[in-house]
Formats: sequence, C-alpha cells, structure tokens
Amino acid sequence: MLGISGGKDSAALALYLKDRHPEIDVEYYTCDTGKELDETYELVEKLNSCLGKNIKQIMAVNPEKDTPHKTTFDHFLAEYGGYLPSSTARWCTKKLKLEPFERYIGDEPTISYVGIRGDEEREGYISKKPNVQSIFPFRRNIWSEDVIKLVLANPNMEDLIGLYNELAPSHLANTILDIAERPISKEFTQRQKLDALLDCSISTFNKVVFEYLKTTEYPVGKLDDFPLVANEDTLKINDIFSILEDSGVGIPAYYDKKKYQVEIDGEVQTGEYARSRSGCFFCFYQQKIEWVWLYENHLDLFEKAQEYEKEGYTWMEEETLEELAKPERIQAIKREHFLRTKRLSKKRNGNSWKDEVLEAEGVGCASCFI
Repeated sequence: MLGISGGKDSAALALYLKDRHPEIDVEYYTCDTGKELDETYELVEKLNSCLGKNIKQIMAVNPEKDTPHKTTFDHFLAEYGGYLPSSTARWCTKKLKLEPFERYIGDEPTISYVGIRGDEEREGYISKKPNVQSIFPFRRNIWSEDVIKLVLANPNMEDLIGLYNELAPSHLANTILDIAERPISKEFTQRQKLDALLDCSISTFNKVVFEYLKTTEYPVGKLDDFPLVANEDTLKINDIFSILEDSGVGIPAYYDKKKYQVEIDGEVQTGEYARSRSGCFFCFYQQKIEWVWLYENHLDLFEKAQEYEKEGYTWMEEETLEELAKPERIQAIKREHFLRTKRLSKKRNGNSWKDEVLEAEGVGCASCFI
C-alpha cells in the first residue's frame, strides 16, 4: 500500500513505482481530513488520472453518516474538547491518518511504501503494528530501523556471515566479510557498519536482508521475490520534482512562488513566498511567512483557521492569528523573511526555492503522513 498525502514525495513515489516496478500491485489510498488546500485536492485528482488506478478514500469517520460534524477533523476536535493539535500533542496524524489506515488493513501482512527521500534523515510517522512493514524506495537503505537493528545485531552475526558467504560476489567477498565479521561497538556503530556494507554493494545487502527476513514474520519475508532487492537508486529533491514534471502531473500548485512587497530601510523591496508542505491549511508546523501566505492568498481558509482559536487553544504558542494578521505584524514577518532569504541566498550562492523547501522541512514534519 502507498499513502497519497497530496504532497510531492508520496506523489512522486506512486509515479516512480508505476514506472520502475509495474509488477508490484500497489494499492493507493488517501485519508482526507476535510481541511486540505484546494491545490492538494487538485494534485490528488491529477495523480489519480495519471496512475490509471483509483486512489481509495479511507476515512476516520464518515461525516455524512457517523458524526454530526462536517469533517473528520471537526469530529475529533470535539472529542478532544476543542484541544487543537500541536507538535507536543499531534493527535491529528494519529486519529485522521494512522488509525484509519490500520483499521482498514486489519491483521493482513502489509507492505507500506513511504516516500522519504535520500536527502532526509528521518523514519517518518509510521505504523508500529507487527503486520506492517515500511519500505523506503527513495533511500539508499530501503529498510526500516527495526529491520536493520535485527539483521545487524551482534547475536545474529553468524547468520549475517552465512548469508554473505552465500550471496556476496566473489570479487567483493573478502571485503564484505571483513565488515560483516566486525561486531558493533562504540568504536564501530550500527550506522557505520550499515554504511560500510552498503558502500560495498547495495543490492547484495538487500539480498541478504531479504533472505534473513524469510526466517521472520515480516511481510516482505513472506514473498517469493521482492523487486526492490535490486534497487540501488537514491532519489533527492531534484529527482522528485523531475518525476512530477516529466509525468505531466506537475509540481503542487502551493509551491508556486508569489511576490510580496515589503519596506526595508525606507525602500520597497520585492520578495517571494510559497507554502513548503502539504497537509491541512492550518498545519501548526507552518512558518510565520506561510501563515501570511495563507492570509493573503486564501483569506477564507485563514479566517476558518482563526475561528478554531480560543483562549488557551491557538495554532502557535506565542501568537494568535488575530495578532499575526495585523498590518504591522505582517510587514515585520515579511521583513524578517526577506532578509533571511537574502542571507541564505548569499550563503548558497544562489536563490534556489528547492533549497528553501529543504530548509522548511527541517522544521517539524515535511508531510504529516505515514
């Protein structure tokens, strides 16, 4: 299964698997919160047409049947007594996306393909159910942390060495076995051992892991073969945008740069802003400039987000949306964003908006999706 969040990475992964591994029968799904941007719904619709396969709608509750509230978000907000989600109480992803997914698959062995890129250092918000195994096709290491920890554990070293003896190419055998036989320690960490084995041969490492998983209850181990064993791709942000552009689906429209005016030292300057992530229009991980973008480009949605705020319950810890929307505050946010972008541009020797997306992804989550 592959979850479509409406963001760039999951969309690109769906297209990548369709093109590179059509033999994998992937089931695509999405969990609608009822609070997405119009641009997000447009991307999902384009992708649905391009894949030639319906993207299944998995809902936490059916607003038309199961609840008096208009959207699934509003239903759970009421259950939480009006307590808005935040980085310290991230109930939205759990209730609106993770739990509906887990309820849908039940206890069936499930492989979940996750669009975390090769230039990201995170595992993602993924299911911990024992019947679900996450695979990361864009990364050099396609396996999840729990699998790596199991396969490379010192007590399992004999099995690891045996599999490498069987599967390693003859010209690499001595080098690989030297690494495989070295125990993990403070001086030689799990990450160092993983990187050393991948440096020797990614596909051989994948074959070893696949054969090892056949001795476990992991879903991939139940397969006769697994096409991604031969995968040696590492896809980064430029590759993601290329996949979307080449497919005709295109870049999510919320990435389109829009110009704004701001006064700096008595002179009017022109800056550019856009949204850096998919997800709900009121996502609490947004930067201040993204709230300004929402205010100036989707005032109706900004006002809806503002309606949710009440004393003690705000999207930002230190500021309400009413305060942020004041003209002098908007100018201050634009000024700070303009100057920061200029500093970063000099540091990068260029003004790549893709770099800005990468920097924004460092704050919170890039996409609230499993």
